[in-house]
Amino acid sequence: MSRYDENKHDTAGNPDALSTANPAATPAAGAAATTPIGDHRLSNAALQTQCQSEHDREIPEVDLMSPLTLRGVTFRNRIAMSPMCMYSAEDGFANDFHLVHLGSRAIGGVGLVIVEATAVTVEGRISPRDMGIWKDEHIEPLARIARFVEMQGAIPGIQLAHAGRKASCDAPWNGGGSLKTPAEGGWSVIGPSPLPFYADDPLPALMSETDIEECIEAWGAAARRALNAGFKMIELHAAHGYLMHEFLSPLSNHRTDNYGGSLANRMRLLLKVAKHLRDIIPSELPFFVRISATDWADGGWDMEQSIILCRELKLLGVDLIDVSSGGVIPDARIPVTRGYQIQFAKRIRDEAQIRTGGVGLITDPQYADEIITGGQADLVFIGRELLREPYWALKAQHALAIEPEWPIQYGYAVKRRAK
Repeated sequence: MSRYDENKHDTAGNPDALSTANPAATPAAGAAATTPIGDHRLSNAALQTQCQSEHDREIPEVDLMSPLTLRGVTFRNRIAMSPMCMYSAEDGFANDFHLVHLGSRAIGGVGLVIVEATAVTVEGRISPRDMGIWKDEHIEPLARIARFVEMQGAIPGIQLAHAGRKASCDAPWNGGGSLKTPAEGGWSVIGPSPLPFYADDPLPALMSETDIEECIEAWGAAARRALNAGFKMIELHAAHGYLMHEFLSPLSNHRTDNYGGSLANRMRLLLKVAKHLRDIIPSELPFFVRISATDWADGGWDMEQSIILCRELKLLGVDLIDVSSGGVIPDARIPVTRGYQIQFAKRIRDEAQIRTGGVGLITDPQYADEIITGGQADLVFIGRELLREPYWALKAQHALAIEPEWPIQYGYAVKRRAK
């Protein structure tokens, strides 16, 4: 049972009350991860989670298809479409491709559709073809998407991003390399320190405190535009080696001022932006933050720092941490396997006492269901598998012996043929 589930009735029958768990079952703050990387032995906590999953297959209280209410928004199930860059915008504008791409996953039954990393400044794009929200003209094409997604029963969300030193790159199908000159279509990049991502990349310009304040205001302006476009959830991108993550990690932040050095200083920018956005986002709408829980490198950002950060984000009114990993250095050794980041989502959920989203090679509905029923995360974020199968959520309903909730335009024909 999810300790943070607002849909579970308490003993007084209050549907808005959070369910409670046995405090003795909650790991103490700072406890070690239940299963170390590369250690396949199951600890007591892992065995308990496994047993809970076995039990909940038969008698689930909360499962993959349970609604989730965060503030004033109810997601019809626990399946979220991860934000995935399509590198298909012109001057930041969403177009028909994005409408069909995102709309088809809403038709396909997911509970939350998140628009890809959307640049808050023109310099903050990963590539020249990134989605943008740095000017008011971007609002209406995005609003068209938000309206359609909501019409199909999904919640429209958007991820706001700044690529920092990893900006000004070519599309991945062209190699993804740095665009080093204006002739190549590139531009100057910025970062917390003049340290390039790859050794032969141009040095990022060191951000002054004035630059930082202007960047914070750009995030706020982007959030206001996202709200005007009709998005019901905003996610702040602080993962994968982009600007927010660059400030967090000692590997990319060598500053000696108020934004570098100590953990408190390295967290300062992200916490300022999060507070600024939470002040702008209406109280009835949820606010997510995506983080990289670890850099997978000695001396980098790690789980212990992530837990401290997430406790601070919770105090600022963040509702859910979307837990990913890596991206700040190019040579990290990441053990990519099914659900390899779920352990981080569970530990943050337990130790920071905040809802989490799990992501990472989740392709099987039964496994996705066990992540939820086992209390490892509150949402599962599906990425590449939704590229392969836009109707994954409907097929997951069928796999879990639930009547698929086909759109009425499809359902009458599909169900008639099934008979």
